[in-house]
Amino acid sequence: MRRSVKIRALFCLFALLPLQNSGASLRECPGARWISTAEEGADCPNSWIAFRRDVELKALPAVAPVCIAADTKYWLWINGECVVFEGGLKRGPTPGSTYYDRVDIAPFLRKGTNRIAVLLWHFGKDGFSHKDSGRAGLLFSATGKRFSLRSDSLWLCRIHPAFGDTGDPRPNFRLAESNIRFDARRDIGPWQTAALSDLEGFRNAREIGCRGDAPWGGLVERPIPQWKDFGVREARFERFSAGKTDSVIVRLPYNMQMTPVITLDDPQGGSPVGISTDHSFAGGTSNIRAEYVTRRGVQQYESLGWMNGQELRLTLPKHVALTRVAYRETGYDTEPQGSFRCDDDFYNRFWQKALRTLYVNMRDNYFDCPDRERAQWWGDVVVLMGESFYAYSISAYALMRKAILELAGWQKPGGELFSPIPAGNYDSELPGQMLAAVGRYGFWNYYMNTGDLETIRRVYPAVKRYLSLWKTDDTGLTAFRKGGWTWGDWGNNRDIRLIFAGWHCLALEGAADMALALGLPEDAADYRALMVRVKEGFLRCWDGNAFRHPEYHGSTDDRVQALAVLSGIADESYYGKLSEIFRTQFHASPYMEKYVMEALFRMGCGRYAMERTARRFADMVDDPGSTTLFEGWGIGEKGYGGGTTNHAWSGGALTVIAGQLCGIRPLEPGYSVFGVEPDPASFRDVSIRVPTVRGIVGEELRIEGARLSLRVIVPEGTTAVVTLPQGAAGPRVDGRSPSAGQLRVAERYRKPARIQLSLTSGDYRIESEFDPAPDGLPVSGS
Repeated sequence: MRRSVKIRALFCLFALLPLQNSGASLRECPGARWISTAEEGADCPNSWIAFRRDVELKALPAVAPVCIAADTKYWLWINGECVVFEGGLKRGPTPGSTYYDRVDIAPFLRKGTNRIAVLLWHFGKDGFSHKDSGRAGLLFSATGKRFSLRSDSLWLCRIHPAFGDTGDPRPNFRLAESNIRFDARRDIGPWQTAALSDLEGFRNAREIGCRGDAPWGGLVERPIPQWKDFGVREARFERFSAGKTDSVIVRLPYNMQMTPVITLDDPQGGSPVGISTDHSFAGGTSNIRAEYVTRRGVQQYESLGWMNGQELRLTLPKHVALTRVAYRETGYDTEPQGSFRCDDDFYNRFWQKALRTLYVNMRDNYFDCPDRERAQWWGDVVVLMGESFYAYSISAYALMRKAILELAGWQKPGGELFSPIPAGNYDSELPGQMLAAVGRYGFWNYYMNTGDLETIRRVYPAVKRYLSLWKTDDTGLTAFRKGGWTWGDWGNNRDIRLIFAGWHCLALEGAADMALALGLPEDAADYRALMVRVKEGFLRCWDGNAFRHPEYHGSTDDRVQALAVLSGIADESYYGKLSEIFRTQFHASPYMEKYVMEALFRMGCGRYAMERTARRFADMVDDPGSTTLFEGWGIGEKGYGGGTTNHAWSGGALTVIAGQLCGIRPLEPGYSVFGVEPDPASFRDVSIRVPTVRGIVGEELRIEGARLSLRVIVPEGTTAVVTLPQGAAGPRVDGRSPSAGQLRVAERYRKPARIQLSLTSGDYRIESEFDPAPDGLPVSGS
């Protein structure tokens, strides 16, 4: 492994520190200036600026922390070695502030002359995940005892003339990134390592502002790790003749975030090479692609703007020899520590596709999709966070925390919350998504999994302000709130009033729990009282067979029935009628189907939940040409919203598999106490590993005839409350009858008529007789 890759891993650990020290500014870096080139065009969209500074060192520092702020992205080399590959984050923590990176460059320094080079990419336009400042700029500051360096007019810089823009088609308006065109005939050679006297066209930088100055505003330390760099990997390619231009197809192992690397031999020079992926024109629109113009001879080029896809596609003239194709996969620095296996191969394949879809949608923020938008829509984020808790290592918590703080940081003066954020060309509230964000499945679920009360304390005022905007009508039901886009889900037959009311109840529940955790019982009581009023209004919409708002005239909405169950509005007396609806109505998109699935488990219909999910997701799971899950139920006419084929909300069933089928859920914040309550449905062999802030939780369940065996791994310092499935009897723990302590379960965790055990840290094997209860239609009482 290259040294820079090892050091980058250390940076990732260092970058997690802001989880405990949020909102840090550049107070320790006085004297640094924002700098840029004085050349015309520096602030234009898609401009690239090269910076150089040499430093003489007589002794090497043990550590050399550097603070780097960039508008917008940067690449850092020291003595020719790449230290940071695509540093910087899209703007910003708030509409008027900017992130900065902290990097320890000591391992890259040497005695004598040190050549420091920075390549800056200024996006120069708004997008659904970036707010443009209008100015290209770099701020660099190190203030150690043996190494001190600040960005100022002594730095040399110039616009890099080889970089430019492509013609049409350009990326759609949602993307802040531009297509990159690189003309190798205009390259400036090894500018990162050349002597300063040999740098043609470089001039002293212009100082354009101090830290804190507009348009960049306050500086907030990067709260997430630098990207994980998987290194450059060789790829096989196929070349096809097509008239004067040949086509090249490179099949990648899976849908990934990557930068392509090509090696060419062109005897002429000036030849155009098109670079795209199978996702450059996807989701109903144009996305990211690139172009390269050759110089004479053998040359290697890496296009620095990441793109995603399963296929890399090149076009080039016949006379140009393509000798090598490779790619550098990069992505969020986390590991897939969660695992799942069962005796139904469909769900094994679903889990793997969900993992891949989730990972390709994590970078600067959680995405809805990595091709069309790269946007942090909060309906998506709620689902993606839930998946991450069960699937990826705890470094993913930093990305969640960033998203939560940004949502609160972008709150409008009137109290409205909106997404996607950060954003420069969109500011419309999606009421249902905002309620999902601040409620039980959003902010509260984050707290229960992480135990991070400080983040809840910081965002609670924003939650309270937002919920104060929601009113009730004369019946007690949540009043209609239009927002900027009345979106309840993709698809048809959306009973919007009741969709919003269901989310409102869940938001009030989450807010009440947050208030109690923060020592605000009066706030909690107010939320609970309003919940009662909304529930009463919701119950008035029961027509004897289903929940339907009087103003709604479409087919019965399965989403509404699911929200009624999950919010506690519908008790067991309604389950019979509701289960009939779930067997006849299929309107939820993949986004909301996760909630339908969970509601079925809550109702005791786990077997049907798994059957319905398998039937609905069959097209995307069984598709041999895609390693990721789709936005809609299929491609083309079965798609929604443009129909991307890498939409992580479709992996929401992963959370139900882990949290309901396997039954692993936090019962106290930070997993100090957690539940293991398996509901095996029709499954007979299931195993799962769940990464938590306390360590790995493990479960293995096997049913053979009339015997059930369950292995539970309980991390150090935690307690597992194990609830055996209905039909279990005569349990033995590690071959013995349960001890009195193991049978002593706290009252708040008790489940009537169920066998329960309280297990402290250890590895346990539980055996019991088992006569499973039928998974049929609950009896209707209403």
